[in-house]
Amino acid sequence: MAQQRATETPAQKKAQRRWARSAPATVVASGRPVATLTIIAITGLFYVIGLIPGVGGIVGNALAFYPPYLVPQFGPIEPWRLFTAALVHSGFFHIGLNMLALWFLGRNLEPLLGRGRFVVLYLLGALGGSVAVALLAPTTIVVGASGAIFALFGALLVIGRHIGADIRVIAILIGINFIWPFVVAFISSLGTGDFFGALANVGVSWQAHLGGLVVGAVVGLIYARSRLLRQRPVQIGLLVALTVALVALLAIPAVVYY
Repeated sequence: MAQQRATETPAQKKAQRRWARSAPATVVASGRPVATLTIIAITGLFYVIGLIPGVGGIVGNALAFYPPYLVPQFGPIEPWRLFTAALVHSGFFHIGLNMLALWFLGRNLEPLLGRGRFVVLYLLGALGGSVAVALLAPTTIVVGASGAIFALFGALLVIGRHIGADIRVIAILIGINFIWPFVVAFISSLGTGDFFGALANVGVSWQAHLGGLVVGAVVGLIYARSRLLRQRPVQIGLLVALTVALVALLAIPAVVYY
């Protein structure tokens, strides 16, 4: 344990001391962020599989998220795509940036939340990103873990604010990562005047970013407000309610667009 504590930064130790006050629901052991590393390894494995000729394309097509696959009239419903899109990436730069962000965010969040809560946050972020795409870009094929990554950003922002940490840096990072596709699209559209066409050509799903960020902030608030042991049933109930609400939102594009 002493060796594990020695690997933590002063900021991590300070955050854990603040988070651990008032009899938290979980006493988290310090050390290697196992869930974070596992997610990175699994995502990396699927990226390698995607490079195999004759196999990668099939796997990618089976896992990518495309909203019409949730509507019965288009064929068999394939709900796993809501989550599995986070395993598929369009290139090395795409997966590299996402996994780097996952590492930096996960090594700070996972020790605070515990492995189980961290994984739930990641999965709900992926779901939130897919739901936002279904609502705002119902004919778009989406791949990547960006929704889940932005959920980690949102949760860290809320939890950091709750424990009194300086959240200015994380807020700036969120702003930069969310706004840059719009800036690029604006510059690209100066000659044509087609901002939305340029935004689509950027190849970044801002809808998934927005959905993941909002869901992550909500999950972070749930964790921050229900972290006492006696509040565990409340926490679980709120997480279930959030999941049900996200799934229910999928009925909107099914009725409006299809």
